[in-house]
Formats: sequence, C-alpha cells, structure tokens
Amino acid sequence: MARQFSGKKLVIASHNMGKVREIGELLAPFGVETISAGDLNLPEPVEDGDTFIANAEIKALASATKSGLPALADDSGLEVKMLGGEPGIYSARWAGPSKDFNIAMTEVNRQLGDSKDRTANFTCVLTLAWPDGHMESFEGKVFGDLTWPMRGERGFGYDPFFVPGGHQLTFAEMDPAAKHAMSHRADAFRQLIDACFPKND
Repeated sequence: MARQFSGKKLVIASHNMGKVREIGELLAPFGVETISAGDLNLPEPVEDGDTFIANAEIKALASATKSGLPALADDSGLEVKMLGGEPGIYSARWAGPSKDFNIAMTEVNRQLGDSKDRTANFTCVLTLAWPDGHMESFEGKVFGDLTWPMRGERGFGYDPFFVPGGHQLTFAEMDPAAKHAMSHRADAFRQLIDACFPKND
C-alpha cells in the first residue's frame, strides 16, 4: 500500500512556472499549500536518468531532502512514434538553453517531414518523495496527433502542437479545465490522489 500524504505543505520540484501553476491548480481542491523549488532557491539537480521515472525521482528526492518537506516532481515529455519516441525524456532540451519550445516544435515538425503518421503521446511521471527517502511514482499518458502550424496561446511546452484523440482543438486552444480533465498529468495525478491522499469519508 502506498504511503499517505498527511501534511499541508508540498514542494513542487520544478523551476518551470507553467508546470508549477498546473500542478498547483490540480492540488488546490485538497487544501495543500504548494511552494516551488524555484521559490525556495533550491538548485536544479542533474537529470541523468534514462527514463521519465528515474528523472522524476531524482528531482523529487533532491527537493525533499534539501527542503525537509515532502516534494512532488513531474517529469514529462512528448513521444513521437515516427521519431522512435523522441524527443521523449529530452523534450525540454530540444527547446535549447532559452527554453524556446517554438524551436523544439519546429524541429520535430522538420524531422517528420511529409510523413502521414503524426501520432504522438505525452507521458508524465509524478513522484512524491519524503525527506526520509521514501518515494511513490505514477505514470500517465495521453495519445493524439501533431498538427502544423502551431495553434493556441494557452498551456505551455508542446501544447500548441498536440491535438488529443477525439478532439479538434490543440491543448493550447482548450480551456485549461478541459485540458486538466484529460491530460497525461491529470492521468498520473488521479493515480497519485487515489493512492496517497487520505479519503474524506
């Protein structure tokens, strides 16, 4: 059985404000106060894992041990079928040192060329770590297709590029609540809540 989260304050182990905001919105109904690793001036650890789970665990454990508080880390990325799963765990790195995802999306589109198969999925791993080193990890996915040109001003990262299956709008065109209901992060988050957050009967 997974360890239960019983505190009121949780560190979001990320310096990506889009990700911090989205996770904070998902946690809001549970009365949890969130603070980002960036706000605490925690250094960003070297993400040298070879899977989403490994990198999420590196980030969560680093924030938990340095802050003395439970920490939640997200490692997520875009996996493109015709590119053999790339950019995958390197999704942020494809955006370059300036974290410009327009560069990343343009490069993915260039590599796809005129391929008819533009199927892709987002994967998200959420790891909840405690200062004593205990960790719980959960993986979520959402499948869809890549569109070009990019569309929409909402969301972050590769959102303007991705149309989830059965929908016409990109993640960046959707109302945030609609995206939260179906995203890879929401999938992992539901598993996290079911396993680690006490039920109020």
